Amino acid sequence: MKILVTGGAGFIGSHFAECSLGAGHSVEVVDDFNDFYDPAIKRANVAGFAKDAPVYETDIRDGDAVRRIVEGGKFDCIVHLAARAGVRPSIRDPKLYLDTNITGTFHLLEAARQCGVPRFINASSSSVYGILKTLPFREDLALTQTISPYAATKLAAEQLCSNYSHLHGIRTVSLRFFTVYGPRQRPDLAIHSFTRAIFEGRPIAQFGDGSTRRDYTYVDDILGGITASLGYEGPLCDVFNLGENQTTTLSDLIAMIEKALGKKADIERKPEQPGDVPVTFADITKARALLGYDPRTKITEGIPKFVEWFLRTQR
Repeated sequence: MKILVTGGAGFIGSHFAECSLGAGHSVEVVDDFNDFYDPAIKRANVAGFAKDAPVYETDIRDGDAVRRIVEGGKFDCIVHLAARAGVRPSIRDPKLYLDTNITGTFHLLEAARQCGVPRFINASSSSVYGILKTLPFREDLALTQTISPYAATKLAAEQLCSNYSHLHGIRTVSLRFFTVYGPRQRPDLAIHSFTRAIFEGRPIAQFGDGSTRRDYTYVDDILGGITASLGYEGPLCDVFNLGENQTTTLSDLIAMIEKALGKKADIERKPEQPGDVPVTFADITKARALLGYDPRTKITEGIPKFVEWFLRTQR
């Protein structure tokens, strides 16, 4: 299979590109190497496979550039992992998130339509569930309120996929990721930023009383779900949760990082942040049944793995 991976220099994208190359697929990568975090990290992410996969430094907001890449590639599938990420930054600059995550997704879908790409895998987010009280979150729940621009853009991208499936016959699969972590995780995310701060003896900011809960998903398990979706032949448009089906409080997460590092955290308690949801919890029954999705790495194993990688990169 020939696959175009957008966001292929990022955390999940670079892992997926490597995984796909290892499985014998032909891979090409699009990434704009923006400065949301240090572009040097992204360049290091692609360094190991750039000789085997063309890397286009292109912004998906540029529709003409996107169409030229898709037209020239004759791809079997687009795996769309590029996005402006993060709830809090989306509140500060919502237009950037709408332009990238909605318009950019439209550009890719439109290029897929024009160039005959039959399959489109879209990275969505658990944030689309907002503050639903029905737990765990199921894909068939009515989504009536998102609480951040980031979440709104992800739900809008899912709807665009639905449109292009219905109107143009493109097979689309939207995968709702639940707090992905592991080696190469973005430095701004909680697990990575907490680990670095504790390691360096700096205080960490704990928003709220530590009782918020997240369904943390190890990157290897996410890769398994994306890979399975490449061969999915169910409904022409479908949506799946990819999580671990367990939750961990923020306080317990910090304690796990402390244990793995062998150092105590200096915690600065701060008010809860607008846009943050109190809990995420994935019902993965559907993904298990239809994708064969089988997450293996529990958080108690994943945090030590992440810390081991982090420490190795400090030497």
